Amino acid sequence: MWRAQPSAHNEDEEDEQCLCQPWLFRFMDWEVMELESLYDLLQLPKGVEPPAEEMLSQGGKKRYLPPTSRKDPKFEELQKVLMEWINTTLLPEHIVVRSLEEDMFDGLILHHLFQRLAALKLEAEDIALTAASQKHKLTVVLEAVNRSLQLEERQAKWSVETIFNKDLLSTLHLLVALAKRFQPNLSLPTNVQVEVITIESTKSGLKSEKSVEQLTEYSTDKDQPPKDVFDELFKLAPEKVNAVKEAIVNFVNQKLDRLGLSVQNLDTQFADGVILLLLIGQLEGFFLHLKEFYLTPNSPAEMLHNVTLALELLKDEGLLSCPVSPEDIVNKDAKSTLRVLYGLFCKHTQKAHRDSTPRGAPN
Repeated sequence: MWRAQPSAHNEDEEDEQCLCQPWLFRFMDWEVMELESLYDLLQLPKGVEPPAEEMLSQGGKKRYLPPTSRKDPKFEELQKVLMEWINTTLLPEHIVVRSLEEDMFDGLILHHLFQRLAALKLEAEDIALTAASQKHKLTVVLEAVNRSLQLEERQAKWSVETIFNKDLLSTLHLLVALAKRFQPNLSLPTNVQVEVITIESTKSGLKSEKSVEQLTEYSTDKDQPPKDVFDELFKLAPEKVNAVKEAIVNFVNQKLDRLGLSVQNLDTQFADGVILLLLIGQLEGFFLHLKEFYLTPNSPAEMLHNVTLALELLKDEGLLSCPVSPEDIVNKDAKSTLRVLYGLFCKHTQKAHRDSTPRGAPN
């Protein structure tokens, strides 16, 4: 994917170019387009080395924290607070943690920490030297932790494998849960969230996706996200929903007219992501390579891929005021579809208004 650069053409010429029609690529030099068609959203940032394909089995996944996430002040503060809490708790045992990422994986410190917090004795060997014995020890500790937190294994945001493989996010989720359970007065930084890169091994090679991981909760009104206008609309003025839909559909059809497309049903026609991607391309000036999305999706997975790509584009452009689940769009949730289209509607109707406003004579 690459963005069209502004040129000196007038508006009529730009209208004729129909920048977002992906099928125009068949008339272009495919080798050149392969070089230029970089799907930036799914590229690893500098400083994050992709794994070799042989390191991941087919269908295997691994998460990475890009440097910007690791250096996030609130993320660093969370680790500092948790480390100081662990070291204070284990001070009588002369145990010192220097790295949550490197020191927690074998279950030794978690074993001592949980025994002190829960005031119980676990049936696990104190010293485990082999990988097999360390994993066994870790399994015993995590089973006890999950019972204490009243969590089933599938509910937990950690597992024996992720902790043993030094997954920092899983370790932090575990420690935050323990702190909330056994020391609720511990002052953790609120609303800690970081961007994560997930690498997956597929038949066609390595695939990467961005997501945001929420590590601690909101606590004050200042931390809370802004109220969603559509939550308020559906709750307080449901009789106005159809009028809003009609206004947005009219806006969408004006923009899609040059492509020979139209929308009659806002609730259903955006579920496969195709029209949404074409609309974003038309308004934001993106070229979308045919290999980056499914022009005629034949399965829910292909629809989900399209919608996820569209939401990533909107997020990068700052056009999503509230989080939207791609599954909700695919499942034809009207409120979620309106949230997505509303950002585009506001940006481009305001731009049209500014462009049509007469300007004063120059001095």
